[in-house]
Amino acid sequence: MNVCIEDCTPRSASVFSRSNLRLESTLQELSLYDFQVDLDQVGMVLAKMFETNPTIPGVILNHDSQFIGMISRRRFLEHLSRPYGRELFLPRSIRALYKLSQVELLILPGDTLIVDAARLAIMRSPEQIYEPIIVQISETDYRLLDTQQLLIFQSFIHQLATELLQEQTQSQLMQTEKLASLGQMVAGVAHEIRNPVGCIVGNTHCLTQYYEDIMQLINAYEQELITPRPSIEELKEDIDWEFLKNDGLQMLKSIQVSSEQLKHLVNSLRTFSHMENKQRRETDIHECLDSTLIILKNRLKVGIDVIKSYGNLPKFLGYSGLLSQVFMNLLANAIDALEETANHSHNTAKIWISTHVADSCPSQLRSLIIPPKNNPEYPQNTESSEDPLTPNSQYIVIRITDNGPGIPKEIQNRIFDNFFTTKSAEKGTGLGLAISHQIIYEKHGGCLHLLSTPGIGTEFEIVLPLI
Repeated sequence: MNVCIEDCTPRSASVFSRSNLRLESTLQELSLYDFQVDLDQVGMVLAKMFETNPTIPGVILNHDSQFIGMISRRRFLEHLSRPYGRELFLPRSIRALYKLSQVELLILPGDTLIVDAARLAIMRSPEQIYEPIIVQISETDYRLLDTQQLLIFQSFIHQLATELLQEQTQSQLMQTEKLASLGQMVAGVAHEIRNPVGCIVGNTHCLTQYYEDIMQLINAYEQELITPRPSIEELKEDIDWEFLKNDGLQMLKSIQVSSEQLKHLVNSLRTFSHMENKQRRETDIHECLDSTLIILKNRLKVGIDVIKSYGNLPKFLGYSGLLSQVFMNLLANAIDALEETANHSHNTAKIWISTHVADSCPSQLRSLIIPPKNNPEYPQNTESSEDPLTPNSQYIVIRITDNGPGIPKEIQNRIFDNFFTTKSAEKGTGLGLAISHQIIYEKHGGCLHLLSTPGIGTEFEIVLPLI
């Protein structure tokens, strides 16, 4: 008799350490039954095995060290309980019993995810749903897993997934609250700064005009005074009059330019942090883009060229603050990507921003739409009647393209998932693109999709319906 027993009393669910359980846990990580018997043994051997080990769900059958199949405890006892069952099967070879009790087997590789195995197990016919599952560890190593045990572990994973989702949801809510608070603070600060900045801009303009008038008056006096007094000549030499006269005007003009830039920055902050929750307003897409570029100006000074190609866009009914948030996320991601390759590439880092109006939505555009996965708020079938893009409508199309390293193919379909990020915790939360997709899709009825080629660059395309 060939009886191989590695774990006669496998761990129950209560003993199993849930701390080791992961969403990606596989069957081979579970406690599996390793009871094997040769097909030519008599049925009495099988009966003793089941009697000695009352918890095992079945036994692996082999012949000449080759896997043949499996017989479950349930089917074995079912045949023995029939009239003359014990007399027919116990003294004879197990082979006869196996032929009568043979059913379709569910054989799964050891690296099968527990959640996938549970789904396959419950999809079996009612007659087979309680049959043990055969787990293939290697070419010659087969073991058994009780279906009930599998479903218990699957419930643990479901509970774990629920807990993780709650944690992520709570984290997202906290992040959203922080962003909302930050937006309100920025809006308040920008509003308070706007008045003194306006005063500086207006007074600097007047002061420059006054300076030019004073210079004209002094020049008139110099023309009238043919021979200035020696004390005046000494004073002019001490203060370096010629330099002061020219540099003073340049200084006032630089203050004026700087104050104008500060005014634009304040206006950009107000536009970016503007929170419109109730109704859409006429929005200048180009103003939103330019305001975002002003905010990111310091990051763009590190050798990144921004090439703008703006079309003739009409006013768009939307939420300017939210659109600016989308532009900020996309442009910041492009800058991050270009900064990563700045020391390894001889090409000039570039970002292209283009806008135009499309008279229709081309079919190839629809095929690129990548909705967030596993989110019931977003229809997964982009060709359904809920598709926000209507073929006969006009659209504003905004493309933001960079010549960075691109996004690997294997993660492109995950970039809009909540909390998915390839950045460190200091640089990214994994919410930027997910929130951007939600803003475009849910708030504006548009689409945000990706076209990226590793080693060449990445393009995000925003499509906003004008209806």
